[in-house]
Amino acid sequence: MPPLPAAGAKPRQLPQNILKQSGQPTPTLVESPSEVVTSPPDQSRKPKWNQSSYFAPRESNHPDSPSAAASGAKTPSELLRRLSLVDNDRPSTPEVRPQIAYPTLGLSGRLISATFCIPHALEFVSGRDWIIRQRRGTSTLFDAFAHLSDERNPWDHILVGWTGEIQPPDLARPRSSASHDPARTASLNKLAAQRIDKASAPIPLDSSNRTTHPAPTNNEPLRVTKSDRERLTKQLENADGSRTVPVWLSDPLRNETDDLVLKDQSRWRRYAEHQLYTLFHYKQNEPTDGRAEKKWWNDYQRMNVLFAERIIEVYQPGDVIWIHDYHLFLLPSLLRQRLPGAYIGFYLHIPFPSSEFLKCLPQRKEVLTGILGANITGFQTYSYSRHFSSCCTRILGFEASPAGVDAYGAHVAVDAFPIGIDASSIARIAHHDRRIDAKIARIREQYAGQKIIVGRDRLDSCRGVAQKLEGFEMFLERYPEWHEKVVLIQVTSPTSREEEKEDAGHKIANKISDLVAKINGTYGGLEWTPVFHFPQYLSREEYFALLRVADVGLITSVRDGMNTTSLEYVVCQKDTHGPVILSEFSGTAGSLTSAIHINPWDLGGVAAAINEALTMKPEAKAKMYYQMYQHVTINNVQLWSKTFLTRLLNNLISFDQSMATPPLDRTALLERYKKTKKRLFMFDYDGTLTPIVKDPQAAIPSDRIIRTVKSLAADPRNAVWIISGRDKDFLDEWMGHISELGLSAEHGSFMRPPMSNDWENLTEKADMSWQAEVLEVFQHYTERTPGSWIERKSVALTWHIRRSDPDFGAFMAREAKKHLERTVAKKFEVEVMNGKANLEVRPSFVNKGEIAKRLVEQRKPDLVFCAGDDFTDEDMFRSLRASDLAPESVFSVTVGASSKQTLASYHVLESTDIIASIAALNESNRTADGGSTLLVNLKHPMAVNVKR
Repeated sequence: MPPLPAAGAKPRQLPQNILKQSGQPTPTLVESPSEVVTSPPDQSRKPKWNQSSYFAPRESNHPDSPSAAASGAKTPSELLRRLSLVDNDRPSTPEVRPQIAYPTLGLSGRLISATFCIPHALEFVSGRDWIIRQRRGTSTLFDAFAHLSDERNPWDHILVGWTGEIQPPDLARPRSSASHDPARTASLNKLAAQRIDKASAPIPLDSSNRTTHPAPTNNEPLRVTKSDRERLTKQLENADGSRTVPVWLSDPLRNETDDLVLKDQSRWRRYAEHQLYTLFHYKQNEPTDGRAEKKWWNDYQRMNVLFAERIIEVYQPGDVIWIHDYHLFLLPSLLRQRLPGAYIGFYLHIPFPSSEFLKCLPQRKEVLTGILGANITGFQTYSYSRHFSSCCTRILGFEASPAGVDAYGAHVAVDAFPIGIDASSIARIAHHDRRIDAKIARIREQYAGQKIIVGRDRLDSCRGVAQKLEGFEMFLERYPEWHEKVVLIQVTSPTSREEEKEDAGHKIANKISDLVAKINGTYGGLEWTPVFHFPQYLSREEYFALLRVADVGLITSVRDGMNTTSLEYVVCQKDTHGPVILSEFSGTAGSLTSAIHINPWDLGGVAAAINEALTMKPEAKAKMYYQMYQHVTINNVQLWSKTFLTRLLNNLISFDQSMATPPLDRTALLERYKKTKKRLFMFDYDGTLTPIVKDPQAAIPSDRIIRTVKSLAADPRNAVWIISGRDKDFLDEWMGHISELGLSAEHGSFMRPPMSNDWENLTEKADMSWQAEVLEVFQHYTERTPGSWIERKSVALTWHIRRSDPDFGAFMAREAKKHLERTVAKKFEVEVMNGKANLEVRPSFVNKGEIAKRLVEQRKPDLVFCAGDDFTDEDMFRSLRASDLAPESVFSVTVGASSKQTLASYHVLESTDIIASIAALNESNRTADGGSTLLVNLKHPMAVNVKR
């Protein structure tokens, strides 16, 4: 959506014979990326948020209430039009400040938004005020920032973003002084539209009135002093009631007073726009030697680090941080490491691919880990959020559900938040600007008797412009009755992507031009040109005029996040109710469910949809339109931002602190350890002493684990046991050489006391005839579940699905469990248990709780430390709770998040925390001041407090 051009420009025009206004100069289009907006000291000309959106400052002459707007309406259509004039984004009552609405969170009331680029393009002359221009693109996001900065919004908003590529002032731009002859321009454009070869679209030919700009380059270094940087920061502060904090991207400085040397400024975009954007839109780059990509990745990492440092400079406790889009994937985790208690939200504005595509990215783990530093992650559609959760499971191995991902000891909420537009402002401008009305009259005069199909896209291979033209060509072929009765006006604005801007062969632009020439040459004539292609930006007036005058809106994206053109089209069609033909691959398709959905790769389906839209009866069009209009006007950009922030804060307070498992109190453990003489330690193995791995045979203890456990067991005051689901052969091989260590295998089926090599079989007299039947069931499901296998222990049988597809493996495990519970469990005294990526069957009288109970009775300890991580370890925690031990003597610890449902009294985040705690206890025996060793920060760098 093109931003509002600044006054005083000499931009380029659409053809005069289409958009000419009698008695007024034609509103034109800036050919440069932006137009000058001067900066202070003139306070009336400071940067305004609306320079980066469509919308001028609000006026007070619109209706103040629905009743006032409806007064005098005579028809339903008029009533709808009048009601749309009400400024529905203005709350009837002031919103409650977040500090009052969420008192337990300790909010500061400040919101820090982090976006890749600030809404201003900058030109620089050393020692002088910066020239601040409007930046094109992402206008919907900039409108959201404007809303958050509005004085009526309860948040104190701060925007942090890169300066963008800084250009030297283009003082030497050649501007022709030749006079402008509108009549001559109109005649030339008319001639272009009627060329006999029919291969060209009517593009502007009046070069005498066009500002000729050389292609911008940023290869020449710019030197920016510290005073220059401070001057820009001051100019951007409190711009229109908001505060903008620029991020300076450059190579490292020796000290802060050094000059910044800005060279090859586009390098900061390259990894994001060459690698991430491409792959996230389901496209693959050609393979290379990887050297360039490695350099881009290093720049990408440094960029995110510089963003983190800049945010930390302005951060205050209680601030909420909202991070936007794929350029800043690493930023949430970087901030989490430096600000463990921060409230962080992340929103992705582009599609998120399936795990099969994301696996093609070499840095896939780093990207996912970076995002998981947030408290909540938002996406345009549910399918994108589902892809993200699936990637976290399949690539990182984290447990995920539709509600979120459990990672690094915390729950990261995942949800869909379809973005909207500033519908009320668009309606107010599009339907109450006389210049737009005049342009509409000229367009209708030019295309009298013809239906108008409008398309507006960026010059981007993901926007499906080629598919649109090919579908329109098939429409003309299959429905010849529409010849000379319909015209397609396609506006293609320059891309913002670095990869396609550097496309030396202009493949996309050439393909579109060839298709336009082919269609016009095949079906057009002297009296009729089927396709008018405008490869340029449009002014606000031209754009809204086209959307209002159109009979059909045609959007054929082959992959898109949220196509806002379709939403703007709906707002502009209040009077005519033109249908929307919308690609099912656009994120908007899930919002505009009543639109005509098409597969852009099905050209026949596109042709049929165009015919359906053109022949639709007025009643059907009105019904379709009212449903879309209601959605667009209610789900606007104001509601989107409010919903995301509300969901973030509600997610933080919804966590019941009374149900949270507190972190292990290491100080209390150390003090109790020093005072006691008879201590009992019980540890699970997998997930407690060693981390979970895909191959169970690879879960061998490290040297540090062996040394730590051996040192603990060497103290005669300590009884140390490993109580595991592993078989006795595995425990003998890896832990059996520690003679002071007691071992229990297969969840308590076998015991090997300390200082002994003999195992006691506690199930020797039990009936094991059930194993044959269970083995047959497991074999049945193994044959149907690729990657699964059966582990046959002495007593228990375990079916492993760790190497299988996570979703399919979990489904088959549920089916196998139901099967066993209906059959074997009813005939024998066995228990069917879900483990971590496995299903196990064992005698019901055998469990870790019985072993814990026996050891407590034998040892009668005055300190018990018991640690485990999964469902089977809950039996030990339950047994300890039922014992007669004093509560202050029992330290039952689960490995996992504080939100995990458990009978344990404490939690730690990872198995390394268990080892570190044991090592600290060992150290206390050797030092007089052991407490200082224990009180180190053992948290994972991604961990946060329980409010996450």
